[in-house]
Amino acid sequence: MRNQLRFLRKGRVVEMTDVAPAATVLDYLRLTERACGTKEGCAEGDCGACTIAVGSLKNGRVEYQPVNSCIQLLGQVEGCEIVVVDDLAEEQGALHPVQSAMVKHHASQCGFCTPGFVMTLFCLYHSRARPKRADVTDWLAGNLCRCTGYRPIVAAALDSCTGKAVDGYAEREAETRSSLLTLRSEEDVFLGNEQSFLAMPASVESLAGLYARHQGAVLVSGATDVGLWITKQLRDLPKIICLNRAGLDKIEETPDALILGAAATYADAKSALASIDPDLRELLRRLGGKQIRATGTVGGNIANGSPIGDMPPALIALGAEIELRRGDAMRRMALEDFFIAYGRQDRAPGEFLTRIFIPRLRANQRFRCYKISKRFDQDISALMGAFRFELHENAIAGARIAFGGMAATPKRAANAEAALAGVSLAEPGGWHRAGRALAEDFTPISDHRASSVYRLQTAKALLIKALDEVARDSTHETRLVGLREGAVGRFAQA
Repeated sequence: MRNQLRFLRKGRVVEMTDVAPAATVLDYLRLTERACGTKEGCAEGDCGACTIAVGSLKNGRVEYQPVNSCIQLLGQVEGCEIVVVDDLAEEQGALHPVQSAMVKHHASQCGFCTPGFVMTLFCLYHSRARPKRADVTDWLAGNLCRCTGYRPIVAAALDSCTGKAVDGYAEREAETRSSLLTLRSEEDVFLGNEQSFLAMPASVESLAGLYARHQGAVLVSGATDVGLWITKQLRDLPKIICLNRAGLDKIEETPDALILGAAATYADAKSALASIDPDLRELLRRLGGKQIRATGTVGGNIANGSPIGDMPPALIALGAEIELRRGDAMRRMALEDFFIAYGRQDRAPGEFLTRIFIPRLRANQRFRCYKISKRFDQDISALMGAFRFELHENAIAGARIAFGGMAATPKRAANAEAALAGVSLAEPGGWHRAGRALAEDFTPISDHRASSVYRLQTAKALLIKALDEVARDSTHETRLVGLREGAVGRFAQA
């Protein structure tokens, strides 16, 4: 066991032994390093002013991901490289190509958000992509500018991110790769004592043993939820176990199913999930910004039990199952059975989520999912609807319908499903009967995101929309964005 936290900064290894369990990367940068170019804006992972780049080894090369440092815990960057806006200018003062492009295109107004934009574009610059405008706007969805400066920022991105990185980081990639390799370790990391600690187990077995002994510890995967407990709710979290080294991030693909480790990030799982259905790609494109998807995990979206999480309704409609572990004992259940009531899940003390099993669609099955939110990008759902229809000779032989935002938990619509049994795709009257049955399945609440009436009427509309799309096998008449047929027209997104 190692009693040191290690990460890479400006080519040197930083070793820390005295780390508060809930210490954030932003606080370390500003208060310890005095690297104050990185700003705190919202302190909840929304505005992107605190964006930094975190480098790690993937497929033999150094890959940089934008990360919200305000809710990223220091334990999560163990073994990684941290790059911040203060680092980008060369020793002689020459600006980084991204910074130069921002100046050239007058892409900074008040300037507060600019460091975050620069760091997101630094990651795009190193992605080896030749982005189009739509790609740039997707990359920048996690960065907010209050000065309406997006047009010149996008222009700066298109000017500088040309597919080939020629900065100092590209020149030193071999050296950085070597340094990151030296930081790789199969040792468990434990800082603190039995009363207060930050732990980073290096295997599932070590995690199971540690969590069995400390059942009150907080498990942290992406910290996109737990981070707000720290910055907004000011909770005291004396025991934190980070999951990023425990081997729970594996992604397995089989002909019949996709198996996701509970700590697989949205960014890493995106292509595998999209292989099940194009609507999952579109859902993930709108699930937070790049910063959230780089650290947030599918398992975390399930384990926190939120009634408005985006992934659970889609996975429930697909018939997903989950695996839980407690000590050496493991069990498997249907995902829908995991959610008992608001804030309550079928999880015993010391038990944690390990894997998610997602069946692939069969030839006679059709899937649709839709997210409704006030803001298109990076917003919490007011309503999330997901539908899987099993067809037989142009009639519905079976349906799985799940909603988020309609009840205290993600929940199936049993009455609507039953009302669709045997209904022809050529019989809209049957569709509307099923839509009316939703009132028997849900009694949604009114809150600041939507009223109960709006939620119920919109849920019905989404069901009709899904049936209409399946019946006509086209989305050109029903969508402005996210066409399943690919990018067609001005407003379509791939």
